Amino acid sequence: MVGSVDYFATPSGAFNVTTALRQPGSSIKPLMYSFALGHGFTAASIIDDSPVTFSSSGGPSYSPVNYDGRYHGKMPLRFALANSYNVPAVKVLNSIGVDNFVNQARLLGITTWNDSSRFGLSLTLGGGEVQMTDMATAFGVFANGGKKVNISPIVRVNNDLDDTIYNGKLQAGQVLDPGIAYIISDILSDNQARLTAFGPYSSLEIKGHKVSVKTGTTDSKKDNWTIGYTPDFLVAVWVGNNDNTPMNPQLTSGITGAAPIWNRVMTYLLNEYEQKDSWLTKPSDIAEKKCYNGRIEYFIKGTENTATCGGVSFLSPSPTQKPN
Repeated sequence: MVGSVDYFATPSGAFNVTTALRQPGSSIKPLMYSFALGHGFTAASIIDDSPVTFSSSGGPSYSPVNYDGRYHGKMPLRFALANSYNVPAVKVLNSIGVDNFVNQARLLGITTWNDSSRFGLSLTLGGGEVQMTDMATAFGVFANGGKKVNISPIVRVNNDLDDTIYNGKLQAGQVLDPGIAYIISDILSDNQARLTAFGPYSSLEIKGHKVSVKTGTTDSKKDNWTIGYTPDFLVAVWVGNNDNTPMNPQLTSGITGAAPIWNRVMTYLLNEYEQKDSWLTKPSDIAEKKCYNGRIEYFIKGTENTATCGGVSFLSPSPTQKPN
């Protein structure tokens, strides 16, 4: 944790951002897609990244846009999440329902979404405030194969005789299908799938290791996130100003703000403390099938036949914009 410029500044000096309310940007998308994968969608489901306007009675219309101001056409859900496109995420949320997303997020560890009536479709783009500690818990569900582990700074307390007088065993409960956790983790580790937005050599890649990672940036550049994990380690990084003022937009895209810090921390952990390159064990409820471009895609057993996976080829051109 790095403090503010002036600890004694009021009110933003002595301020703990890890427990403050911040907007998560696109880092919240995996939580939404984790519900979708259990309710009619697969990683191969085709989503049309095209203009759309949503209307609500008594409220303004809503037309989501992507970070690069462009539309990218039809693509599998894997590509939509990996490249963090906004329009497909909003369309999927409209299909599954905001209330279902809110309940899913609570199940995974988000404690600040108490009144779902406050939220609309922009929730999947980061429109609901979260705590950094809750985001670590929620992403930990993916890292732990669907088990929710409550985070704690205390592992155990021993007395002067080295007797354990407090054991901080962290309760773990299965809150997500292991297969869904595996698919989300695989998408977030897929450097090939995110080439369009991030390119082949971004800070999201750690040489010699398979790591799942997601970025997030708010439109006003007040919050910049990178959260990534292996089965052994999870690192969540937030970058911003304690007084909630916007950051320099030239310095804080999805891959130039928090991501380099995340990369250095995760690289150190993996190189120094990971005894072997570990990854999630493929759950028994996962089926494999050759899909678009001849790639192996993962499905929850029983859903693989819902995807035809043929007749469409998806290319990954060089990135032209910095993603969020």
